[in-house]
Amino acid sequence: MNAGVVAIAVVPDRRIGTSLWELYELSLACGVFGIPHPDLADPWYELRLCGDAGDTGVFSLRTDHGLEGLVDADTVIVPSVPDAVVEDGEEVPAELVEALRAAAASGARMVSLCTGAFALAAAGLLDGRRATAHWQHTAQLAARHPEVLVDDSVLYTDEGSVLTSAGATAALDLCLHLVRTDLGATVAGQLARRLVVPAHRPGGQAQFIEAPLPPSDDDSLGPVLQWATQHLSEPLTVEELARRARMSPRTFHRRIREEYGTTPLQWLLQQRVARAQTLLESTDLPVEHVGDHSGLGSAANLRRHFTRAVGVSPSGYRQAFRPSGPPSRGR
Repeated sequence: MNAGVVAIAVVPDRRIGTSLWELYELSLACGVFGIPHPDLADPWYELRLCGDAGDTGVFSLRTDHGLEGLVDADTVIVPSVPDAVVEDGEEVPAELVEALRAAAASGARMVSLCTGAFALAAAGLLDGRRATAHWQHTAQLAARHPEVLVDDSVLYTDEGSVLTSAGATAALDLCLHLVRTDLGATVAGQLARRLVVPAHRPGGQAQFIEAPLPPSDDDSLGPVLQWATQHLSEPLTVEELARRARMSPRTFHRRIREEYGTTPLQWLLQQRVARAQTLLESTDLPVEHVGDHSGLGSAANLRRHFTRAVGVSPSGYRQAFRPSGPPSRGR
């Protein structure tokens, strides 16, 4: 089934056009949603670039729709707003605000990357919701829009119909999260492999982690965590993982927190839920066996953790993603 129409709002600074930095988030979204992968899902997303791209001064970017192209899309993405909006307090262009409100009213899933959150906030779409942006800009976002529950510590937020991400690589994390939501963990994982990035960094992972010195090759957590992903069905403990890493449990806990922004047990739970997603998509194992193979235990335990993390029951997830993803809005 078609994963739907993804419309990207391109809103350049009228003085300088689209900056090279703004093109980064834009290109990430285009790379995920605009390049077909018929062997993974056929048809793939339909991509629209909407707005007036302007001239970067280095090369020109052509859009195929005006901002009205946002209104009947399934997913609307705002990768950025002009620097003047963030740095100088200028208003988000009124035509963009109007188009975003119309798209949301028609049922579109609304997404911002980095400073695009300022546009969703200006349209009132973030009122009373958790939202994030690049940590350098979250203070401005919170000051200008006190009704938004700004969280500067996470990679991305998922409020169902409205999602926001931090900047740079976190934007790619959110794009892959959308693919995972639409087409399942298997497709998202295979796409991430082609992009040579981690298959899944959960949105709650810390956006900015203090790590004055990078770990050396001989004390990296990589080998022990890789081993853990291959033994998720076993009753793993922090003590055992710390022993394999040749650390005390306290040091292991601290290192996981520093490098991954979460606790060892939460990291394990995330990996087990991801494994359960893959098993539900790719096998006919009964739910009880999925719990065993993923390390989540009983069917009741699987349902509790899975539903809390994914937002749908294991059986509902299997029904949605076998043999393909959910239908679009029929546009």
